[in-house]
Amino acid sequence: MSSPANFEVIRPTGILDATQASQLRREIAHCLEKETEIVLVNLEQVAFIDSSGLGALVSALKMVKNSGGALFICSINDQVRMLFDLTSMDRVFKIYENEESFKQDALDRPFA
Repeated sequence: MSSPANFEVIRPTGILDATQASQLRREIAHCLEKETEIVLVNLEQVAFIDSSGLGALVSALKMVKNSGGALFICSINDQVRMLFDLTSMDRVFKIYENEESFKQDALDRPFA
């Protein structure tokens, strides 16, 4: 089962705050420079996201969409899920349970 789209996985760690947000934006920009079509942000190692981190995710989504790609999120913990629910970000982002479910679903169909 191969995919026509190329993708990259970004794995931030710790607390996704202003410092980590800058790193996330740089990693997304690097992916786009390489003409990556799909970006998966794996939040498995992220314990907490503050407003800067949430803003960085929204900014990343816009950057990727503006380049004609798609951005997905996977592996969020209960704390992060609660934040996404409260801010309605769960309606903005397609969130997968883990990388495997992402690969089985998103890579097997068009993302546009």
